[in-house]
Order: sequence, then C-alpha cells, then structure tokens
Amino acid sequence: MLIRTEAPADILPIDRLLKAAFETEAEANLVMKLRENGRCTLSLVACSDEGEVIGHLFFSPVTVDGQDDNWQGLAPLAVKPEFQRQGIGLALMEEAKETLAEFGYPVTVVLGHSDYYPKVGFVKASDHGLSCSWPVPDEAFMVLELIPGTLAGRNGLVEYSAEFSDV
Repeated sequence: MLIRTEAPADILPIDRLLKAAFETEAEANLVMKLRENGRCTLSLVACSDEGEVIGHLFFSPVTVDGQDDNWQGLAPLAVKPEFQRQGIGLALMEEAKETLAEFGYPVTVVLGHSDYYPKVGFVKASDHGLSCSWPVPDEAFMVLELIPGTLAGRNGLVEYSAEFSDV
C-alpha cells in the first residue's frame, strides 16, 4: 500500500470511493465543494499495490471563536468497503498527523465514532473546553493536539467552513 497526496487524476476515483463508503452522497459532495472553493489543506489517498485508490482522508480549516489558528477539521475519512478493517484508515491518519505537524498545523478536530478515533490519539473536545457549532453528542466531537502545548488554555466554539452547512 502507498499513501500519498491527492493528485488531479484521483478526484473521480475519490468521488466514487466516497459514494461507495457512505450511505448518501453528502460526503462526496462536501469534498467536491471544499476542493472547488480552495478549502483543502490536506487530502491523502491510500492506493493498493495495483494503484487503485482504496482510502482517502480530507482536512479543511476550522476556526475557534471566529479565530483562524491553522486548526484543521478532518472530514471525511473513508476506506473502500472491501478494504475496511485492515488498518488503512489508521495508516492514513498516522501519515496525516505527521504531515500536518510538519507544516505547522497544530490541532485537528473530528466529528466521528468515539471508539475509532481515540486509537490515533483523539480525545473528547469538551475535556479541553471546546464545543462544536452543531448539536452533536459530546463523545463524538474530538480533538487531537499535533504540536504539543497548543491546547493549553485554549477553549471555545469550533466552527467548520460554510460548505459543511449543506451536509
């Protein structure tokens, strides 16, 4: 398996992957809108040995109390159904954590499954005084500090890009 940055030729395979991995086309449409509006910070793909796109994750900017501190929101993370439960999503996350930190992005948030994301270090955002701008279960909104010390004393309302309002 190879993990790399998304290339233009990956856009349609990513779109097909997202439509296969989720119940609706909302995530696929979201990624297209974010990409079209220049809201992509990092988009990684996992490819099989044959070069097929089998996994994808996407990060876009978020703000805290209206302030842009280079924090990122993870949405979505997807693996082709027939390749799930093989560690591909976790491998994508490990690569993303390293890449984001390397480029100075200090924190990422996710709205996701509370059994999955703690495996890569996410913790409840509310434990750090952070809340989501949408009404979501407390355990589903999580944060991950990529650059140590960034979360100290930082709290507030996390808001995603306007493109998320259609999801």
